[in-house]
Amino acid sequence: MSLSTTDVKRIAHLARIEISDAEAEETLQKLSGILELIEQMQAVDTTGITPMSHSQDVTQRLREDVVTKTNQREEFQKIAPATENGLYLVPKVIE
Repeated sequence: MSLSTTDVKRIAHLARIEISDAEAEETLQKLSGILELIEQMQAVDTTGITPMSHSQDVTQRLREDVVTKTNQREEFQKIAPATENGLYLVPKVIE
């Protein structure tokens, strides 16, 4: 896929980015390089290769799912400015 300076300016306009002619030309070269790299990567035959979620075969250490803190809801409700039926009451912000 090849781009033109007009394409770059249109993309910049859609993104609401002001761009000069020199910047458009520089951006065009960079984007063309990126698209070339993508084309090279797509040309590689990957049949028989299983997709990976990570480049290294690692697993994350897991810990037991154990409650470590006690329920302090009542203490927090006591110091709250306003509560009702176990819920915190806050001022209305939407009219």
